[in-house]
Amino acid sequence: MTPDTPTIRIATFNVSMEANNYRAQDIVPSATTLLTLLNDPEQPQIRNIAEIIQRVAPDILLLNEFDFSTGADPSAAQRFINHFLAVSQQGQTPQHYDYVYTAPVNTGEPSPFDLDRDGEATGTGGDAYGYGIYPGQYGMVLLSKYPIDFESVRTFQMFLWQDMPNAQQPVYPGTTDSWYDEAAWQGMRLSSKSHWDIPVNVEGKWLHVLAMHPTPPNFDGPEDRNGKRNHDEIRLMADYLSSDTSGYIYDDQGNRGGLSLDSRFVLVGDFNAADAGDKYRPGVIEQLLQHPAVNGDVVPESDGGKAHCNDAYCARYTAEWGARADYVLPSRYNISVKQSGVFWPVQSDPLYRLVENREASSDHRLVWVDVILN
Repeated sequence: MTPDTPTIRIATFNVSMEANNYRAQDIVPSATTLLTLLNDPEQPQIRNIAEIIQRVAPDILLLNEFDFSTGADPSAAQRFINHFLAVSQQGQTPQHYDYVYTAPVNTGEPSPFDLDRDGEATGTGGDAYGYGIYPGQYGMVLLSKYPIDFESVRTFQMFLWQDMPNAQQPVYPGTTDSWYDEAAWQGMRLSSKSHWDIPVNVEGKWLHVLAMHPTPPNFDGPEDRNGKRNHDEIRLMADYLSSDTSGYIYDDQGNRGGLSLDSRFVLVGDFNAADAGDKYRPGVIEQLLQHPAVNGDVVPESDGGKAHCNDAYCARYTAEWGARADYVLPSRYNISVKQSGVFWPVQSDPLYRLVENREASSDHRLVWVDVILN
């Protein structure tokens, strides 16, 4: 480490910027809803989200639940930057992100299968490859102040669940019969959105941003198909970190294998996997928190979360519905953690207006970690 090695702030934020979030404005949700709203710089919820980002000022930021749209110029992400982040909100310093990565996701992407087993293959909702009512819903975007090596990005949107050894294949309760018929299981994608490996050049040092947004482990039935999928989506990233477990993994270009052992990385996203409390599911998030390559000791906290509920783990919660769901987890051996936090003001703080309810910003909080790359 040299004296001029920068401290960089890495963050994740589920911003709830998907069309369903704007129903109160009598808007019919569609793949173009967010694009339209981002042309209006007075949108209060989006302005509050931008203000939160400006106050925290991350250098690298993953946005979850940010709708993906194809063919739009400028893109939704660029409109968000131009009309909101690059414009001062309530006197805050504008934030400029010269490097943006986004790509298609499985949410809302039609499948030909009756995945929810309701007797009809509709191609939408529960019959999409990832739950969604239009393609691109609940998408992801990475914003960076440092250069992204776009040609070396790896995505795993198309990876088939059946190709994971010992996958947790859902079955009808009390039987050994697969929840998915043979054709559906053969064609079922594992990632409910996508898994990304995005190399970022931080002043000559490479950092792999490993981004994902696994499905919530609920909204299903006793077959627990979403719970099992959440487990295996998280497992895919854990396996990706180890040479002895990553051989089965292939990316969307057909390249096999995982991350090299000496790589710097940071895992970011809404993992929908609590580490404590009543929403905790044993053996799920531990796949990452107890992985030898991951610094699972990093637990960002907030005073607002601590005051939000009465159990012993509230300070670490990142969602108003009571769980640590959002994570920034750096690699253990080649990154030094300086400090961390969750943007969650207490009710007496004037900034509580930014998180007062979902209409103010989101039902999730921005989570950040300051690191030095060794």
